[in-house]
Amino acid sequence: MDRNRKWVPGFGAVLLILLSHTTSALEVPLDLPQPPTITLQSPKDYIFDPRENIVIHCEAKGKPHPSFSWTRNGTHFDVEKDSKVLMKPGSGTLVIDISGEKAEAYEGTYQCTAHNEHGTAVSNSIFIRQSRSPLWSKERNEAIVVQMGVSLVLQCRPPAGLPPPVIFWMDNNFQRLPLDKRVSQALNGDLYFSNVLPEDTRNDYICYARFPHTQTIQQKQPISVTVLDNSPDGERRPGFMTPLGITSTKMVLRGETLELECIADGLPTPEISWQKDGGELPSSRMSFYNFKKTLKVSDVNEADAGDYRCTATNKLGTAQHIIKVSVKAAPFWVSAPRNLILAPNETGILTCRVNGEPKPKISWFVNGVPIENAPEDHSRKVDGDTVILSYVQTGSSAVYQCNASNEFGYLLANAFVNVLAEAPRVLTPPNRVYQVIANNPALLHCASFGSPIPTITWFKDSQTSVKNDDPYVIHENGTLEIHVAQPLHSGKYTCIASNNLGIKENHVYLEVKEPTRILKQPEYKDVHRGMSAVFECKVKHDPSLIPTVIWLKDNGELPDDERFDVDMDSLTIRDVTDEDEGTYTCIQNTTLDQDSASAMLTVVGNPDPPTDLELTDQTERSVQLTWTPGDEHNSPTQKFLIQYEDLLHQPGVWVNLTDAPGTSTTVQLNLSPYVYYSFRVLALNGVGYSQPSQPSSQYRTNPSAPDENPSDVQGVGTKPGNLVISWTPLTGFLANGPGLEYKVQWRQKDVDEDWSSETVANVSQFVVSGTPTYVPYEIKVQALNDYGSGPEPEVVIGYSGEDLPLSAPDSVQVMVHNSTLAEVHWEPVSFQSVRGKLQGYKVYFRRIRGLHETEEDTEQQEQVLTFSGNRSEGRLPGLQPYSLYNLTIRVLNIKGEGPPSPSKKFETPEGVPGPPSFLNVVNPGLDSLTLEWGPPMNNNGRLTGYTLKYQPVNNTNELGPVKVINFLANETTITLGNLNSSMLYKFYMSAKTIKGSGPIITEEAFTAMDTMPPVGPAFGKVNTSTLEDGAVISWDYFGHHKNVYVEYVVENSKEDWKRELVNGSHWHMIKGLKPGTSYKVRVVARDPADPTVHSTDEVLVAVPAVPSRQVDIATQGWFIGLMCAIALLILVLLIVCFIKRNKGGKYPVKEKEDAHQDPEIQPMKEDDGTFGEYSDTEDHKPLKGSRTPSNGTVRRDESDDSLVDYGEGGDGQFNEDGSFIGQYSGKKEKDTHEGNESSEAPSPVNAMNSFV
Repeated sequence: MDRNRKWVPGFGAVLLILLSHTTSALEVPLDLPQPPTITLQSPKDYIFDPRENIVIHCEAKGKPHPSFSWTRNGTHFDVEKDSKVLMKPGSGTLVIDISGEKAEAYEGTYQCTAHNEHGTAVSNSIFIRQSRSPLWSKERNEAIVVQMGVSLVLQCRPPAGLPPPVIFWMDNNFQRLPLDKRVSQALNGDLYFSNVLPEDTRNDYICYARFPHTQTIQQKQPISVTVLDNSPDGERRPGFMTPLGITSTKMVLRGETLELECIADGLPTPEISWQKDGGELPSSRMSFYNFKKTLKVSDVNEADAGDYRCTATNKLGTAQHIIKVSVKAAPFWVSAPRNLILAPNETGILTCRVNGEPKPKISWFVNGVPIENAPEDHSRKVDGDTVILSYVQTGSSAVYQCNASNEFGYLLANAFVNVLAEAPRVLTPPNRVYQVIANNPALLHCASFGSPIPTITWFKDSQTSVKNDDPYVIHENGTLEIHVAQPLHSGKYTCIASNNLGIKENHVYLEVKEPTRILKQPEYKDVHRGMSAVFECKVKHDPSLIPTVIWLKDNGELPDDERFDVDMDSLTIRDVTDEDEGTYTCIQNTTLDQDSASAMLTVVGNPDPPTDLELTDQTERSVQLTWTPGDEHNSPTQKFLIQYEDLLHQPGVWVNLTDAPGTSTTVQLNLSPYVYYSFRVLALNGVGYSQPSQPSSQYRTNPSAPDENPSDVQGVGTKPGNLVISWTPLTGFLANGPGLEYKVQWRQKDVDEDWSSETVANVSQFVVSGTPTYVPYEIKVQALNDYGSGPEPEVVIGYSGEDLPLSAPDSVQVMVHNSTLAEVHWEPVSFQSVRGKLQGYKVYFRRIRGLHETEEDTEQQEQVLTFSGNRSEGRLPGLQPYSLYNLTIRVLNIKGEGPPSPSKKFETPEGVPGPPSFLNVVNPGLDSLTLEWGPPMNNNGRLTGYTLKYQPVNNTNELGPVKVINFLANETTITLGNLNSSMLYKFYMSAKTIKGSGPIITEEAFTAMDTMPPVGPAFGKVNTSTLEDGAVISWDYFGHHKNVYVEYVVENSKEDWKRELVNGSHWHMIKGLKPGTSYKVRVVARDPADPTVHSTDEVLVAVPAVPSRQVDIATQGWFIGLMCAIALLILVLLIVCFIKRNKGGKYPVKEKEDAHQDPEIQPMKEDDGTFGEYSDTEDHKPLKGSRTPSNGTVRRDESDDSLVDYGEGGDGQFNEDGSFIGQYSGKKEKDTHEGNESSEAPSPVNAMNSFV
């Protein structure tokens, strides 16, 4: 319900504002008084099926609930008097039972009225009509005979039904007749032929009419058409069969669909086109039907009026027809009146603005009565389409009706004026939580009601006033909108609705969530058939929103197939098939938003084999092969491979012949003679080769002379006096015919002699004997067959067999460059003496002895160096210094080596020596170390002495200053003094000759320690302590340069020792031990360079079974001792007390004991140690053997368990020995007034005597 702004008294100009500015709809709560409002009614034009009941709807609401009445044809319709009519309880809806009745009796115009004490609302006038499907009038159709080419119209003329029937043409077999641009059905149902053809001849042209409401179909009598072709009509220009004439008119109502039709005759059949004169056709609302013979424009408006031109065209000319379209309009709303809710003394307006063509007439009614006939109301003023209500008063509520009509229809609207005085109420439920995604609009509702209209104000977090400013917008209905919500806008919002009658507030909450975003989107996949495809879809979302993932295939559900595996962030498709190809979309949904991403899956596979191989353009040496490619399976074909099979020479063997581009389907093949060809084709794409195609038909080529000679012709002698001529034979494919042979020819090169020749078959070599040693020959091999010789062969040079060289190199000279390198020179041998192909020279050399030695070194092996080619010098590296060598040289060919040259001796000069053979440290002292070393294994000259360098190394492996000492050659020991104790020293020793010092040998050693053994690493005492789940191990370690580990294992376990590295520390904490378990622990020092392992003795560590997290005082020794001392002291005091009482002291307890001897009295309670004369603190019953006071009560407030109550004066003292002094007599006041309060206690002395 809507409500207009108030019209403030004294400001007439405000009326203009009221006319242009109204509030949005307000809904009156149903618990408040209000006039009726029609909520449901039947359409204005109601066509009913006579086989069903008539149901005329009329529902309304109001407070109190309205009553209903009806008029029929303008007079009161008494529903109760007609037994066939039932009005639904609490409703105005009528149900009319027309079974067995004439339905026509209930046709007419009905109108419903809803009334309560605040007004009357009326419904539209509802025109009730019965649907009709009348029978076709009986008629006899004459047979139609026409000449070919003329136009023809078959009339349908169906009976008028309600609503009109649907027309279609069929034959006797209930098959629809085919329609095209020549044969078409008009809007009225007639069948038009622009020109007839012989195939139009038939006797079963039947027009059918289907009536929608009754779902009945009626048919016209069949029409017979015979088309003659003995005098056909010639070609002609187009002409219009409908509409007739040059122009026609068409009227259409606004909002309806305009249907224009032009059907033309002519031969050839004309084409139809449309245009609008002076304007454009409305393409968005326009469509063509019936092969462009019908133009439809939907939702017509005034701009669609005008001249529409249809043009019929064939090759002989054109014809045009203009349809003048006018647009009329039944009344339609510009601004319908809306309900008014006014407070007393407020002013409001009702507006009823309509339009139409012709202009509608507006009439006002009040509670269903014409306003001019209604009771006079001075606060009401009618001004055409406006009713102004001024200073309304309580009780003036009413329903106003506005009726606008013209010749094409009417509009009726109800709008009530409800005069209320109502305090604000908020209709939005309290504490509603609004959730919105960041960067989206947020709408916080504050639906309210009140009269006068409440003013809405908003607060955030109960403090900040929300203004109608960016980013906030407060709408007229009270809704608070945040255009772009951000996390900072989250919180509690309070809306306050207020008017002059009160205030009402409501709280709502806004939660701004992070958007859901797909971070890892699925990617395009090319997957081979049978493989797996994985699409990832990883999402980021607000932590409070739980996303659900949905996967779609081609915008539909995934196939119900176990090969598809979906989890939160991926889709896996196993064993991919061609049917899996498509677009896969991942949708990540939350309750507030979603994000989606898609990717294509393309299934690729090996191509299908080509088909339909065909051989064309066949010649002696070529043929054209054509094929049809197979399916590429989404991977383009890269090439086609053509193979052949030679059924004559190599049946079953397929050989690659050539290939063709992947875009081609034909190739020209070059062929060889005397081959029985069969071809096949394979396709290659990015995945691989297809299967071979089926073989082509066989194609045989005729024999001919060979096209080529054997290849790889060679001439090589295998021994002195022969020449072996070899070649690669031609295959059967290359033989070009039967009778293949080879003509072998040879002659010595550069000698004037004829060619020698021999013809052989089925071999691949020929041996020529009696040749000179290693001379060149010219060689030719030519192919022959039964059809002729091959081309002239090329000449190849070969050599006859070799023999061993005859002579040795002369003039051997040696130049020594240094102690390890010499260079040898010689005079090369003559070419004739090599007697073969020169391979090079071999130099043999051997060390005889050192120059300082007298005996020959028989263990030295002879060394060989080969120098390839025609060389005359070479270098000899790696010689041993200060040595005597012997050298010879031999020439080398393929056959072998020649005789050696005369031996040549040479000496190498001195060099630097090798390292000392050993370096040992012996007898380490606190400040000294003794070194011993041996001479080098190879002096390489005359030894001149030794050099020793040494330096200290501290605990951080830093090196100290270097000291150098030189020794004579005969010195091999030294004792170094003035060294630091417990210090590591590093030593470097080298030998030297006159050439310099040789490589060094190193050693490390410690000086002795003051308290520990001087050699090697050592451990001291190992201490252990346990923790809740571990142990702390500490030790003394006097070693150095070792890796120190703590190793442990469960006692009596066969597991391997566990090891933890603890370098640089003398304690370590082992964590993670199992409580209640014993472990063996040891400390070990290891060094990868030293196989010696030093270890402590194994110690046993027991981890406590229950870790003690807090100190229990009851288990502490000092506490137990203290408690025992206190208990003993109390026991002594008690004994002294009772001994004194047995000596006859006068106190009331003793007197009572003498007077009342009760053997059942217990000297002391066993459960808590208190005296038996006291009652339990939670039970007021007297103890067994006790006395109850005469008044039957027991005094609880003075029965405290304290020894003070038994002493005179109440003060007890102790002697110096700790014994208690003071009389154990009761207080005088107690003797007098409370003598019966407690029972007597026997002496514990007898009990004590039993232990003596």
